[in-house]
Amino acid sequence: MDTLLLDETDTEAGPALTSDLAYIRLLLVNVFFVGERHAGDRKWVLVDAGLHGTASRIAEAAAERFGEDSRPVAIILTHGHFDHIGALADLARRWDAPVYAHRLEMPYLTGRSAYPPPDPTVGGGAMALLSPLYPSGPFDFRGMVRALPEDNTVPGLPDWRWIHTPGHAPGHVSLFRERDRALIAGDAFVTTRQESAIAVITQRPEMHGPPAYFTPDWRSARRSVEMLARLRPAIVATGHGRPLSGEGVRESLDQLAAEFDEVAVPRRGRYVGRPAVMDDRGTVSVPPSAGNPLARAAVGAAVALALVLALRKMRRQRA
Repeated sequence: MDTLLLDETDTEAGPALTSDLAYIRLLLVNVFFVGERHAGDRKWVLVDAGLHGTASRIAEAAAERFGEDSRPVAIILTHGHFDHIGALADLARRWDAPVYAHRLEMPYLTGRSAYPPPDPTVGGGAMALLSPLYPSGPFDFRGMVRALPEDNTVPGLPDWRWIHTPGHAPGHVSLFRERDRALIAGDAFVTTRQESAIAVITQRPEMHGPPAYFTPDWRSARRSVEMLARLRPAIVATGHGRPLSGEGVRESLDQLAAEFDEVAVPRRGRYVGRPAVMDDRGTVSVPPSAGNPLARAAVGAAVALALVLALRKMRRQRA
């Protein structure tokens, strides 16, 4: 595909995308640091909080980039799925930092509701087949998380604004900065085929819709991609896959928006014909399951185990 990888400057804190935007990849998901190097205490923002067990790595990367004992002014969540909030409690307590998310994510982040169940029948690949095993909440961060300001400002980031981009999650947001057209898109779209374990490992850059197995509202997802394409971003940083820049990014995002129903929406699946119903109370109702998730999960587990064993063998051969 005609996209360009960013010219990345590698540091221990992860590749720098611009002078004040960097990221680290945590197994299968990215987290982002927004702030100049050596900014100091309360002069930067963390976007998303990765997987459970990664708090120390995130904190070490932050210390490397911003200075020892530096803390963020805020932690911003694009949404509350398990792979974006795994280290949240540890980090929020460690840094005494407020956490912000869209108000429609509050039921899932304050113990009131689980997300709609994943659909392992869509997308293909081991990551999709394993999705019934992923935590879907409810997660409880009461006393830590609060709603983003209604005026679309981003706490701690005066040059950025948040944009409501539902579909993958009801309160999903993306962050955009006008001056350099930098877009942190979360999982509104991604730059790898997240359903495939092979693609997750290789990180081949491709423009894709949101991870299919965790997307309960495809109509909203399409509208969100169309909205983001109209921004004409020059830099896109997504929750999964490598950040991309250049004219090819805009062309590929335009193509994804124009052909979304053909290339992103599964042909069939639990939420394809009818979305889950969600409101400020959380999940209200979901369509019936489209298949046998336990059987598919068992197959997925076998595939995943085979991949892990293959990777270990490759590492031993290289050693």
